[in-house]
Amino acid sequence: MDVVVAGGHGKIARRLLGMLAKRGDRGRGLIRNPDHGGDLEAVGAEPIVCDMEMEVDLAPFVAGADALVFAAGAGPGSGAERKRTVDLGGALKLIEAAKARGVDRYLMISSMGAGNPERSSEQMRPYIEAKAEADRALERSGLDYTIVRPGRLTDDDGSGRIRVGSDIGYGEVPRDDVAATLTAALDEHATVGKTFELLAGDTPVEEALRAL
Repeated sequence: MDVVVAGGHGKIARRLLGMLAKRGDRGRGLIRNPDHGGDLEAVGAEPIVCDMEMEVDLAPFVAGADALVFAAGAGPGSGAERKRTVDLGGALKLIEAAKARGVDRYLMISSMGAGNPERSSEQMRPYIEAKAEADRALERSGLDYTIVRPGRLTDDDGSGRIRVGSDIGYGEVPRDDVAATLTAALDEHATVGKTFELLAGDTPVEEALRAL
């Protein structure tokens, strides 16, 4: 499988690209900074320099892909404007690129709380609202989407066991397990057309996804 990951230098993205390489898939990561290319190559991925904020059309960067993963984000400390241009704008550009290139499969890393952005704190609201709008656009896109809404992310070692569903409460999940969930979701038909929350849990990843 040929998978293009937007936000390719992110912590989840690099874990995902490494997992794809280990199972023999081709992983390509879109990165803004050319200096980050070596980090992707170190995990077996191909870096593609692409500043999603500056590029109008992302279609040339996803040619030949079987699936796209949106893992980009403006990051902590960024203002509301960049939340709109990256977390929302980048996701929308990637949706249009998918349609232009006939890439039906699109996975989105969203955020817990995006289903009810009005409940978020004032500080978090620009981020959650951007994620919520991006999610809605993907759900309406006609693509074979999967939207994953993880809880608070940690760098703990992954357990390979998760909890998924709607309104499952709040908690944590290791980035390792988010990446493992995305990897498994690429192959699991039960995840197509699904939006779900993700936390650390007791159910093996593949089993949890099959039950969606």
